[in-house]
Order: sequence, then structure tokens, then C-alpha cells
Amino acid sequence: MVEDEAQVVARVVRGGVAESVHRGHLVVLAPDGSVRVRRGDPDGTFFARSSLKLVQAVAMLRSGLDLDGELLALACASHSGEPDHLSGVRRILDGAGLDEADLQNTPALPLDADAATAWVIAGNKPTRLTQNCSGKHAAMLATCVAAGWDRAAYLDPAHPLQRAIRATVAELTGDGDPAHVTIDGCGAPLFSCTPAGLARAFARIATAPAGTPEHRVAAAVRAFPWWLGGTGRFPTTLIVAAPGLVAKDGAEAVFAAALPDGGALAVKIADGSPRPLPPVVTALLGTLGVTGLGDIGEVPVLGHGEPVGEVEAVL
Repeated sequence: MVEDEAQVVARVVRGGVAESVHRGHLVVLAPDGSVRVRRGDPDGTFFARSSLKLVQAVAMLRSGLDLDGELLALACASHSGEPDHLSGVRRILDGAGLDEADLQNTPALPLDADAATAWVIAGNKPTRLTQNCSGKHAAMLATCVAAGWDRAAYLDPAHPLQRAIRATVAELTGDGDPAHVTIDGCGAPLFSCTPAGLARAFARIATAPAGTPEHRVAAAVRAFPWWLGGTGRFPTTLIVAAPGLVAKDGAEAVFAAALPDGGALAVKIADGSPRPLPPVVTALLGTLGVTGLGDIGEVPVLGHGEPVGEVEAVL
């Protein structure tokens, strides 16, 4: 799907000359669900990667997970591994009577450069705790405890937890049963969907009635965006600048967002580079009436350390 029908969605301009382009697939849905903007093939199958974490969190809440606030946002996070993130993961585990030894995600250093440097200087190695998906994995384990499910096999696609997540992906995206199942970078099962389906799922989360699992996820992400990403991270900065927005990035240049009125978008950059996401996403939000984002969408092109151009969205 990634190569098929991908269209130019951004160009890299240096000195007034376009020297590179990024192709991809994107869709913007109006509040009534109709398509407002479409490029490439947003109905093609792809892996939404960590953008799917909000949907996974809905499935966990439906299965008995008892989290809200910053810890629920952390369950949806690709966190930077800053100290409070790590403390939060430990709090999720402690609340379920578990510890770091129960985590089965892939060990890694913190995403944040300063946090990673401090971690290594302190004599530490890559761990499961510091890997950016540890909040999700801690929440998965806590869900298993709440539901009385086997913890040791929580990453098996046939596990009740993963079956519940698969069914929730099918329901919220409207794509039907996922056509493909693989393993994400963190070790968890990853279910395919479509960009259009991802946008629909975010719209349903963003507009859900109070008290529902979907609304709980939306409320946590809106109120605690730092816990969803970290200092200086694009999703965090964007949610702060656009109150009411629900948004999440994913590896290989995926991004999804939705507004309280149901307007939503999803983007997949075909070459996997996240570089064009800020200008593309902010331009798409503009089509949904979002203003006042300032320079959040600006990605300068440098010459000798000084801006000589920028990455521009092509809509």
C-alpha cells in the first residue's frame, strides 16, 4: 500500500528551489464524517504503529483497567523516558502489584537525548522501563491483573487481551477485522487498519460521551499531553496549542488527530521520515478551522546553520 498511489504531500525547499519531496497518504474528515481532503490512498491497508495506542487503551479500559489522568495518558504514550515518565510507569505497575521484571517490551534507552545521556552517565543500560512503550506495557499487565488473565503470555496475539484489542481496532476504525497482524517494535502485537479508519477511530474517541472508555482516553490525552510524549515533542506541543485536540504520532511517520466536533485526520508519509509531519499536520488542521498554532508546523532547512528554506506542505 505504501508505494501504491502515494502522492506528494510535502516538498523540501532550499534557496527557493524544491530539492526533495515526500510522498504519502492522508485524509481529513469533516465533523459529519465526509472526506474534506484526500491524497494518495487513505483506504489502503497499513500499520498505524503507536498512533494506535489510544485505541489499545480503550480496549484495556473496557477489559477492566482502572486508570485515569496522567497515568492513562502514559498508557497511551510513546514517552520520552524523562524521570516523571519512569516514575509513572512504576506507579502503574505498583498499583497492580507488579514490578519492572514483569515488563516484556524491548529494552531501549530513553527517547529524550538529555534523559538518555543522564541514564547512561549514571551507569545504566537500555531497559524495558526506559523504552518509550513501557507505559502501554505496564497498562497491559495491569489489565491482565484486573481481568484475571495470564500475565506471562500477554503479548501472544491469541491472548484475551490482544483479542480484545483486535476487536476494538476493528470496531472503532470501521475497517472490519484487521487484514494483517505482526509484531511492533516494542514486542506487542500490531493490527493493521487504514488511514481513513484511523481517522474515524480518533473521531469516535474525541466525540465520545462522558463516562465511556473512549471519553476517558480523550480526557486524559487532552489534560496531560506531556505524559503522552514529553518535553518538546510535537504531539505534546500541538495538543497544548490546540485545546480539545486528541493526537498521537507513530513510528514510520504516522500521525492522527481529532477535534471535539469530530473533525479528524490521519497521515502516513511513505518514506517513513517524520520530517514533514509538522507542516503537513498543521496545514490539515487548518482545513478543519484550527488557528493560532504559531510556528509549531515550521521545519526549517538549514544552510551553514542558518535557515535558507523550509519543508512545505503540499495539499
